[in-house]
Amino acid sequence: MTDLLYSDTEEALRDSVRRLFADRCPPETLNSAYDSAPQDFSGLWRTLAADLGMAGLLVPEQLGGAGAGPREAAVVMEEIGRAVAPVPFLSSAVLATVALLEAAGSEATDTVKQLAAGSLTATLAVPLSTAPGDSVAGVSDTGDGLTGRVTSVADTSHADVLVVPVAGPNGLELHTVSRDTPGVQVSDVVTLDMTRPLANIEFSHAASSRVDNASAEAAVAAALQTGAALLASEQLGIAQWCFDTTLAYTKQRKQFG
Repeated sequence: MTDLLYSDTEEALRDSVRRLFADRCPPETLNSAYDSAPQDFSGLWRTLAADLGMAGLLVPEQLGGAGAGPREAAVVMEEIGRAVAPVPFLSSAVLATVALLEAAGSEATDTVKQLAAGSLTATLAVPLSTAPGDSVAGVSDTGDGLTGRVTSVADTSHADVLVVPVAGPNGLELHTVSRDTPGVQVSDVVTLDMTRPLANIEFSHAASSRVDNASAEAAVAAALQTGAALLASEQLGIAQWCFDTTLAYTKQRKQFG
C-alpha cells in the first residue's frame, strides 16, 4: 500500500530547498523580476541544479543523476511554488529531461548526463499550455534543417538546448538544437508571470540532431504527463503558502477594538 505521507528523507529534501529559497529568493526580491532590468536569478538555479543536485532528481544513477522519482520532484515543485522561485526546474529537470530519457537515443543520453550535472539547461519546445495528448508538431525537417514556429515556450531564455518535437516523414521525431544555432530566433513574450518567462521560437533551416530511437511520440507523452502532475504540485505549494499566510494574519489581526 502506497504511503501518501512524505518520508523523513523527503522532508529533509524539502527543508534544504526551502532554506535555499528563503535565503536567496525572499518575496521582496521577486519584485525585481518585473523591473525593466530584472535581477539575474541564474546563480540561484545553478545552486539548486548543480550544488543541491536537483537537476538530476529524475535521472538514473548510472547517468549521473540521483535516481529518485516523481515524489521527490513533487517536493521540490511544492517549494518552488511556495517561493514562486524563478528557476527552470519544470522545463529543464522535468519536461526536457523526461522526454530525452524516454527517447533513449545515444545522443539523448549524452545530453541527459549534462542536464543531470547542471552544466546544461534545456526546455521542451512546446507551448506551455500543451496538455497530455495534444498535438505538438509545429516544426518540420525540410532536409536542410528545421523549419517552423512554436509559441509560448517556457524558460527559453534559460535554455542552452531546445528539445524539439518534429514532424518527420514517418511520424513524430525528437531533435535537439542549440539555442544559439543559426536559423533559431527567440522572441520574448510579455506575460503576467515573469517568474516563468515565455518566448516564441522561429526555426529557419536550423541544424539539429535527432535523438529519439523511434520513440518520440511516447517520449513527448511521458514528458507532458509528468509535467502536468508536477505542475499540480507547484500549484499546491502556492496554495499552501496563501493558506499559511492568511491564517497567520487572521490570528493577529484586530478590528474595531
